[in-house]
Amino acid sequence: MAINYYLMVFPTESLIASGLEPEQFGSYMAIGSRKGSEEQVIFAELEGESESAADAGEGFDWAYAKEKCVPHPNGDPKHSVYLAVYRVLERIPQSSIKTLYMVTKDGRTLKLEQSEYREPKSSNGIFVYQQFCPLNPVIVSVLPPREFGKQITAKKEKISVPHMLFGDLKPINFDDPDHSGNLGGLYDNQLAHFLDCVSSVKSRTEKMNKTYNRSHLESFTYNSINQGLYFCRGEEILYFAMPSENELKQIDYDWGRSALIL
Repeated sequence: MAINYYLMVFPTESLIASGLEPEQFGSYMAIGSRKGSEEQVIFAELEGESESAADAGEGFDWAYAKEKCVPHPNGDPKHSVYLAVYRVLERIPQSSIKTLYMVTKDGRTLKLEQSEYREPKSSNGIFVYQQFCPLNPVIVSVLPPREFGKQITAKKEKISVPHMLFGDLKPINFDDPDHSGNLGGLYDNQLAHFLDCVSSVKSRTEKMNKTYNRSHLESFTYNSINQGLYFCRGEEILYFAMPSENELKQIDYDWGRSALIL
């Protein structure tokens, strides 16, 4: 039986070996084998066994994965063998990340392939980012994704992380905030605070990022994603484009409905 390696980045960070294929694994992690749980999940499929490319941190126990990730006596595949649950992303080389999967609360899995990086259009010169792993606040920034990722993972910065996954979020309509479209609940009841954050980063050249929300991840929904998701490590960036509504209708209409996009 082939062993698949998955990097969980939302809602928790972990490295998991599994005998399940990605769609089965996503469903299992979202709703469980007995359909008892219900949560959104984001994970990446990794390219085989990957030793650390980071300066710090030990490698993973691949021998343990091979020993434990074996079929059950009845032939059913092993669902999950946890190899690490702490400081995982920083030990994963960008080159090992193959594909990204977003799973809805009812266990529907959407596959995202790597795309050529393209810069999203900003609204009023502002970008909004949901950090997923290893940090998870919502950030208002004047930096486009590539520059934001470089800054947040730069060792020279006072506050940084080695490796980061984040997504750019749909901004409000600054001219008519009450008619901004399908943005989820990101700006509900906090519009004044959001506009204060916007004013702060636009008026201070030395402060290009401002924390807007520290706990939105608990209520995050896929319909708030704008252009896509990004893995960044210094100069390296991997971009996974979010399908448009029209593309979702063709790719996976049921996933789009479950994700509150269609």
